[in-house]
Formats: sequence, C-alpha cells, structure tokens
Amino acid sequence: VQLVESGGGLVQPGGSLRLSCAASGFPFSSYAMSWYRQAPGKERELVATITSGGGTPNYADSVKGRFTISRDNAKNTVYLQMNSLKPEDTAVYYCNVFYGSIRFRDYWGQGTQVTVSS
Repeated sequence: VQLVESGGGLVQPGGSLRLSCAASGFPFSSYAMSWYRQAPGKERELVATITSGGGTPNYADSVKGRFTISRDNAKNTVYLQMNSLKPEDTAVYYCNVFYGSIRFRDYWGQGTQVTVSS
C-alpha cells in the first residue's frame, strides 16, 4: 500500500488549497478514505472521511462548511479542498486508509505541510 500526498504549502488566512492523495497497492474503489491532520504538540485528528462510492462524507466540526473531501476512483486519488483557511488549520495533513488482505490496519502517507499565516 502506498499513499502519496501533495498540494500543501503556505497560504494566507482566508485562502484556499487543494490536497491530493494518490493511492496504490490496494483496491482503492472498495475502501473508505480519510484525511487526518496533526498540529505541533497536538494529537493527530480526523478531518474528513469519504465512503468507497463517494457517498455523504463526514467532517470534523472544526472544518464543516470550509473543507470538501472528494475522490476519483478512476484515478485512485482522494482530494481535500480547503477554503477559508485559518491559522488553526496549520498542520501536517495525512491521507489514510484502513485496509487489510488478511488483517486490517491503518496505512498512512508521508504527510504534507499546510501553513496558514500572514
């Protein structure tokens, strides 16, 4: 399993970024995908989850109405569109899948840094 995030960077408050996660090594279209984030000195937290078919996503209360998770099963890619960014959104963002052919476990990408600052 390989998850490769991209799209992070430095953005001013109120700005937007779109993160991408390219997945391989498992049947992508059959599994829910998630985005997590971890700010310095804090625990990793769930940001958003989307089902295998792209049905109604779930979001953390802190990002509802500002972030949108989506997926393209033809491209084995999951996205996180982040609008109206705030300094408190600054974190390393990770792509995640809970998958297993014999025993299920969490798989993580390397993370992409998002910094919101003026």
